[in-house]
Amino acid sequence: MSILPLITFDYTGLGLSTGAATYNPLSLANDAKELIEALQPFDVVIGGWSIGGMAAQVMLTMSGQRARHAVLLGTTPPGPAVESAEQLFYDTAPKPSWSAADELVLFFEPSHEPSRAAGTRSIERIAQRVNERSQPVPAAWAAEVLGSTPRTPPFPAEAVLNALKATRIPVLHIGGDHDIIFPVENWYALNAQLPTLQLLTFPKAGHGPHHQHPQACAEYIATSLSAIVDAARG
Repeated sequence: MSILPLITFDYTGLGLSTGAATYNPLSLANDAKELIEALQPFDVVIGGWSIGGMAAQVMLTMSGQRARHAVLLGTTPPGPAVESAEQLFYDTAPKPSWSAADELVLFFEPSHEPSRAAGTRSIERIAQRVNERSQPVPAAWAAEVLGSTPRTPPFPAEAVLNALKATRIPVLHIGGDHDIIFPVENWYALNAQLPTLQLLTFPKAGHGPHHQHPQACAEYIATSLSAIVDAARG
């Protein structure tokens, strides 16, 4: 199996990056576009979680022939939503600091004991990294940007939806069956309209399926990418 370099970065104004912070998917996608143009890779796999997944979808409309695959995690498609975020998200996310219990609510399925246990393991794994950690997103700023009630549509980008309907690039979305932020039902509503979409949905999981099932997600992504990458490299 081929080994690919994995590049992660902080968006402008977020984490360790300077500049004015924004959650606008177009602006976030432009950061990724400029990075790709600077690095000049032969081709890329675009990936993103949550709002980063929105940016990854916008990137599909910008990247021309460079994008070979899109991997989306716990995000939402563009256009009208058949199911909105739960109020529980807006009541929990703006807290100045999260407890472990809040993280379980936001990213896992707290009513399911194995999901809670996986959430505890995820929190412990993340805590092991002590160097070069990004600064937390300012809670007051995020609360103002996200609002206090669900928005419809959460991702109003008709041009991106049309691009997804016409693309030949494989698109993989990995989600949980009870995502209180970006319900996976919105992807299933578009399943017949998006010709390259593949959906992997974990039961008894929430907004962070890759946190709950890191090994399974990594193996599935690697399998879905390997044939494309090997073919490209001849």
